Amino acid sequence: MQDQDECQQVSGSMSGLYQRYAAAIFAYARLHTPAWEDAEDLTIEVFLAALEHDQLSWLNEGQQFVWLRRVAHNKLVDRYRRAPRCSILPLEQLIENVYRDEAPTPEQFVLRREELNQLHTAVSKLPVLQQQILQLRFGEGLPFAEIAVLLNKREEAVRKIASRTLARLRSMYHQQKEGGWHDR
Repeated sequence: MQDQDECQQVSGSMSGLYQRYAAAIFAYARLHTPAWEDAEDLTIEVFLAALEHDQLSWLNEGQQFVWLRRVAHNKLVDRYRRAPRCSILPLEQLIENVYRDEAPTPEQFVLRREELNQLHTAVSKLPVLQQQILQLRFGEGLPFAEIAVLLNKREEAVRKIASRTLARLRSMYHQQKEGGWHDR
């Protein structure tokens, strides 16, 4: 009889938890997933994790929401890590493929190789976070929303960092053309 009462209490508390927070968790999931169905699946996964977590009922409502939100975030990160990636082609090989069709002269090839070396040097001078954002955005082709989730930052912050990084690279490139690398 006591086990049945405990089941009803857990069922009731889960129902209330779901009613209070499902819409917010779904909205968060929908913001960071490509399809409606993916957001639904993620929401279900979050509440299944809550059902398996015995101590959740002891948290106050604010703490419960924070816990659910953190689980949603972690599950999103796990999905991005498990997602199949596009094959990555080295930049040099890509440029060689493009220019092979145009049959560049040896001089053009050497100049292009120098430009790539300059770009590589400039990128290597950037802070690690900026390098990561460039790699995820241009190397992996991820949208800013996914990068934000992976780096645990707001999407607007990631966009600003990317914009400032590209501006800095342009500045470094122009400085190099004028007479050598100078960090700002």
